[in-house]
Amino acid sequence: MGPTQRCLLCLKVELFIFNLIFWLGGCGALGVGLWLALSQGRFSALSLSLPSLGVAGLVMAAGAVVMAVGFLGCLGAATEQRCLLLTFFVVLLTIVLLELSGGLAFYACRGQFDRYAQADLKSGLRRYGAPEEPALTQAWDTVQTEFRCCGVQNYTDWFELRNGTGLPESCCLEHGAACSGLAAAWWREPCYEKVKSWVGENVWAMGIFAACIAVVQVLGLVSSMLMYCQVLKVEKYYH
Repeated sequence: MGPTQRCLLCLKVELFIFNLIFWLGGCGALGVGLWLALSQGRFSALSLSLPSLGVAGLVMAAGAVVMAVGFLGCLGAATEQRCLLLTFFVVLLTIVLLELSGGLAFYACRGQFDRYAQADLKSGLRRYGAPEEPALTQAWDTVQTEFRCCGVQNYTDWFELRNGTGLPESCCLEHGAACSGLAAAWWREPCYEKVKSWVGENVWAMGIFAACIAVVQVLGLVSSMLMYCQVLKVEKYYH
């Protein structure tokens, strides 16, 4: 075995391992998305405008895409097909560019996102208690009870919608109809900020996962292009 073939074999093994890790990462993301859908599904009715585009759906979609790309990379590495290697490189490069653009866009527009999210949640408050919206009512009761909060920005959100007539029982420290008129018995903190803080406290795990995937993606791009060039060199040498 010549030096060129040894180099090709080394790149083949390296690319296969990287893509196997990438594929396993996709499986992990898909599993996290399913867990979120099952455990946090009771909160999905809070948004009226984007009920199907929750965090769980996005994580599952990303996991499925990562699994497909990882499989394509493993197949390209195993078969040494230049067409598959080039396709893998282009698809992975597109994903990396989309991730960068999405991250930058979200960071630049995070203030607008906050305002939109709060306005969307407030529109849901108007449907609270409606006979045709039992899931939304249950979701708000669950959020206010579990996070010990009241309203989107504060408890006055409910007064604006109910003309100052009172609050839902889930805003009370101890559930009961008598609590509605006692200010000392209400949760004071805003639900949006409490949920946002909770997400911030738990986002580090997703950040570490994303950083690992990013490193694997860059290594996959470099390895696939090197292997593509090496396969081309071997084909020219033998032909």
